[in-house]
Amino acid sequence: MGHDHHDHAGHHHGGHSRGAGRRALTFVFILTTAFLAVEVVGGFLTGSLALLADAGHMASDAVSLGLALFAVWLAERPATPRRSFGYKRAEILAALANGVTLVAVSVWIFVEAFRRLQDPQPILGGWMLAVAVVGLLVNVAGAVVLSRSGGESLNVEGAMRHVLADLLGSVGVIVAAGVILLTGWRYADPLVSAVIGVLVLASSWKLLRESTNILLEATPKGVDAEQVGRRMASAPGIEEVHDLHIWTITSGFPALSAHVLVGREENCHARRRDLEDVLAHDFGIEHTTLQMDHVGDHLAALQALRFPARKD
Repeated sequence: MGHDHHDHAGHHHGGHSRGAGRRALTFVFILTTAFLAVEVVGGFLTGSLALLADAGHMASDAVSLGLALFAVWLAERPATPRRSFGYKRAEILAALANGVTLVAVSVWIFVEAFRRLQDPQPILGGWMLAVAVVGLLVNVAGAVVLSRSGGESLNVEGAMRHVLADLLGSVGVIVAAGVILLTGWRYADPLVSAVIGVLVLASSWKLLRESTNILLEATPKGVDAEQVGRRMASAPGIEEVHDLHIWTITSGFPALSAHVLVGREENCHARRRDLEDVLAHDFGIEHTTLQMDHVGDHLAALQALRFPARKD
């Protein structure tokens, strides 16, 4: 049957950075939830759609951060025979949910802004400005905490995109409040709301694209599968590489599998170890499954595994 070898190399997924990411998400979740109530009340009392739009985004932040924290906890559960990778993909599902909620919030903002442009409402500019300034400070604090958490988590990146979109939204609300206070021009509020909607929609694009690519098991960003294949095939003793697959299990966890043919006189185990070193050093891929065969042996194996059709 030849020399088949399946190897799952040990891997380290940055437990420290994931712990820092979890603490950062928890802090930002508490901060966001606490300010959400303030912004909702402020939006209704002042009559500002811009504040309510930002509050809508804050609400999606709170839900998304809650999902992210749940996903981090779920991803740390141990693997089982039924789920050999555990629940690591839960993080990616939460990131996808983040992106979807951002799109839903942006649609609501556009609809409400269009309605307000047709019938501008009276607004208390002073209180609107005060709430927006507090919101800006809250978002700055959240962005700083998330940026310092480090790591490659798509969940943390999703939370950061929410916070940055909120930060820009707070700036827009401050501008609108200033215009209303100085000129009394009510259209500034729905116009700024529409701009916030565009920012929210734009922030969802990369998150949706990357989470979808991972779920579709596309080649990881920054990895050229053809280059990896050529580099493996050029290693000493390697005759051919095929059935090459490279995908991402979860953020910062690339995986690779391939069928590798070596020369008739080569040591399969030694060549496998060489390829593992190349993949880890040159491409940062430490989780590999390599089936090693001598040239010619794999053909004999295929012949032996054939099952002829049964004739009655």
